[in-house]
Amino acid sequence: MQRIAIIGAGISGLAIANLLKPKFIVKIFESENKPGGLIACDNINGIIYHKIGGHIFNSKNKMVLDWFWKFFDAEKEFTKAARNAVIHLDNTFVNYPIENFIYQLPNETVRDIISDLLNLVKKKEQIKNFEEFLLANFGKTLYKIYFKPYNRKIWNYDLSKISLDWLNGKLPDPSIKEIIYNNFIKVNETSMVHSTFYYPRKNGSQFIADRLAKNLDIEYNSKINSIKRNGEKWFVNDYECEKIIFCGNILDLPQILKRNLRGINQLKYHGTTSVLCKIKNNPYSWVYMPSESHKSHRIICTGNFSKTNNGKMDGEFITATIEFTNNILKADILKEIKNIPFSPKYILHNYAKYTYPIQNKYTKEIIISLKDTLQKENFFLLGRFAEWEYYNMDTAIEAAMNLSREFLLNLN
Repeated sequence: MQRIAIIGAGISGLAIANLLKPKFIVKIFESENKPGGLIACDNINGIIYHKIGGHIFNSKNKMVLDWFWKFFDAEKEFTKAARNAVIHLDNTFVNYPIENFIYQLPNETVRDIISDLLNLVKKKEQIKNFEEFLLANFGKTLYKIYFKPYNRKIWNYDLSKISLDWLNGKLPDPSIKEIIYNNFIKVNETSMVHSTFYYPRKNGSQFIADRLAKNLDIEYNSKINSIKRNGEKWFVNDYECEKIIFCGNILDLPQILKRNLRGINQLKYHGTTSVLCKIKNNPYSWVYMPSESHKSHRIICTGNFSKTNNGKMDGEFITATIEFTNNILKADILKEIKNIPFSPKYILHNYAKYTYPIQNKYTKEIIISLKDTLQKENFFLLGRFAEWEYYNMDTAIEAAMNLSREFLLNLN
């Protein structure tokens, strides 16, 4: 059997390892002391802390669903919830997505939005970037009060320089007719992939990583000092294999491979400071915050995903993570959270340098070229920062399934 080395035990590495294990000898190298990568959680005195995002699961892809549920008991081990997300706008709460709940906004704002919608003419072939997409779909007023301030916060990047490539399947693209219809009949959004979601009853998304890691050959606390090629063989440190699947950060590859990779220094990204807090009890799952009175862009109410996330906290409070783009010092966090709803109380925080890959007009060309070059040497890229794709858990699994099919086809 061929041997495959997988670099990284995040969701992508765990998924591809399980998919290939029946036909290959698979070994995973993981730099941390546990699996999970971006979906890993810490247990802080009984409180489950999502250090990077709040990871949930659902998919529109039946193959992804069928594969995932082979590892879990949905009824016994997971809760299922409807996405109850809101936008905190001018000290009030407007349901998400905002384009379905225009009628909840002040009358004057509604009039301006109606005027915008009536004047919109969508010419998709002329839309070149994220900013133009938002203006063409939702108009100037919604762009000004929500889409621009929120997305500038989260991306910390000029929206006119963000490529449309990353939008596929990730954002709603309603017609003007659909927006007006949804507001007339006051419809709730049910077509988004995570309008309902599954979440582990205990241990958060770490539970998912731990289960998927079971029965895999994983070497933890493993720093990759070198990856070398000798003839038709690869050597990861001293491990000999025929193929490598790299699920780490592509920016690390020039140093690891000791070679220049064209265009890699043009790739853009940002990090996230996630603040673990206790907040006043509320019914929400996500709270999006475009307000310029503070720098945070959202609250993830993880204490509402599963009550066990709250540890021994009394019923007046739940736990949550409040996210800031890039590195925020504790002193600044304490000042900022005074202006955030639900009276957050600081517990601790974590800064992750790499959380969101940013796609501009050069990104696709760079990644495609690198993939083509490396795959000729049986070196494959998979995962959010290996492929520079904004993958959620389900789309990461789907990408792993696609790559595994290539491997199995080439085996036959």
